[in-house]
Amino acid sequence: MADQPSIVVQLAPHPPLSRRPVEMCEHKGVGHPDTLTDGACEAAAVALAQVYLSAFGQVLHFNVDKGLLIAGQSEPRFGGGRIVEPIKLIVCGRASNPGGRLDIDAIVTTAVREHLDRSVRSASEHFRVVCEIREGSESLKQLYLRPDLVRRANDTSFGVGYAPLSELERAVLGVAATLRSAEFRGAFPAAGDDFKIMGVRFGLEHSVTVALAMIDRHVLGARNYLQIKRAIHSCLMERSARVTDLSVNALDDEQADSERGIYLTVSGLSAEMGDDGQVGRGNRVNGLITPGRPMSLEAAAGKNPVSHVGKIYNVLANAIAREVCAEVAEVAEASVQLVSRIGQPLARPWAAVVDVAPLNRLTTSIRARVEAVVARRLNAVDDLTEQLIAGKTAVY
Repeated sequence: MADQPSIVVQLAPHPPLSRRPVEMCEHKGVGHPDTLTDGACEAAAVALAQVYLSAFGQVLHFNVDKGLLIAGQSEPRFGGGRIVEPIKLIVCGRASNPGGRLDIDAIVTTAVREHLDRSVRSASEHFRVVCEIREGSESLKQLYLRPDLVRRANDTSFGVGYAPLSELERAVLGVAATLRSAEFRGAFPAAGDDFKIMGVRFGLEHSVTVALAMIDRHVLGARNYLQIKRAIHSCLMERSARVTDLSVNALDDEQADSERGIYLTVSGLSAEMGDDGQVGRGNRVNGLITPGRPMSLEAAAGKNPVSHVGKIYNVLANAIAREVCAEVAEVAEASVQLVSRIGQPLARPWAAVVDVAPLNRLTTSIRARVEAVVARRLNAVDDLTEQLIAGKTAVY
């Protein structure tokens, strides 16, 4: 393999997303079962990386990117119901433990519970955290112990990213920001932490559907539920300038006179009974699920932050795409693909491919400036890994 990465800048095979007649995207909120599982595994990864640094002076081999949330059982009631059976959250993976010096289960369990307490208002006592982490293979362990200290890929995989976000994507993220804001939660205590937002654009029309769990102790009855829902609808429309049509809890039976047929929960989480969760089924590293964009099926959450390209290259590809669009004014849209070969330095991917949609035509000057952005970001990949170790970069 050559000392320098193979950087290819080519014309995008399709027009920018904004010029296509139909677009869709999705965001799963902080309390969604898939997001809860992503968050638990990523919290475990950050904790393990920091403990390794403290105990051994470097991050050792681990991957805790397998996780499963098994919904509990609940009995929601107007004015307040009860949790019958707790939610089970399983974190699974591999982690080095030289000499058995670390209590891996305790590190992971503590990190997961702290993440739950930070992220959702329902008490973490509603969760049962199960740690199923074992030692990894010797060949992968050795990748972290090479004397040259060069950070190398521990998998043959790829990452993708794009920029800029479309108006629909920004609108969906804007609704999400409102739903998790302190102001919104203060105004609507009945609104839970579990929500999902689907956005669809037809031409210039931006339509959004929101599924939002309601907390039963703040709802007096079916009529009060509908009043709260309509007030939430009005609030979201007022704060979403780009949205032309919005629906909240579309499955609700508007004629319901009991808890049946409406989205009512004890904890504000569908995970208490309605839905299970799994790592990698939720948001990509930019917080969105975008079928009209290039995406990787890699679960970034829980992966090792110093070697696993399934995490690093997905975050890096998005960063490169954003910088290309910011620094090369002639580029309307860019998508980036980075592919690794196991054992090779992270800064030297097997290939780095950038598809650009220029405002006019793809010139030699544009190619050179895009290549310069890619090379610069690859050479600074260690800075990104440090941010990931510190938990300062979102990955879901």
